Amino acid sequence: MLTSGHSRQELGQRGEDIACRYLEKNGYKIIARRFRYRRAEIDIIARKGSILVFIEVKTRRHDEFGYPEESVRKAKKEKLREAALGFLSEKRERSSDYRFDILSILLKSEREYEIAHFEDVF
Repeated sequence: MLTSGHSRQELGQRGEDIACRYLEKNGYKIIARRFRYRRAEIDIIARKGSILVFIEVKTRRHDEFGYPEESVRKAKKEKLREAALGFLSEKRERSSDYRFDILSILLKSEREYEIAHFEDVF
């Protein structure tokens, strides 16, 4: 059961698990999860066809303080870019086609949730 007593880490992990299932059902191949570069982290790195996709997953229990995707601000975007460049360099990835997506997950109950997928957001 997902109660308010669950930690932010547990909530984030649940959201990322849901996101991976959603992405795989929609033709994405998961390459990495929680990729860390310096002080930045990318939740999911996936490939859809020839495009490398860096995905930030935001999960909330309610929209009382806004929708999950609204919490990705300028500083977070800069860290995601830094981590993406680190991934490309570390893995010697030559793909020039890449984008940044946000997956917003709003948990309504233990088994019910809403997903909004925002592609190429920055």
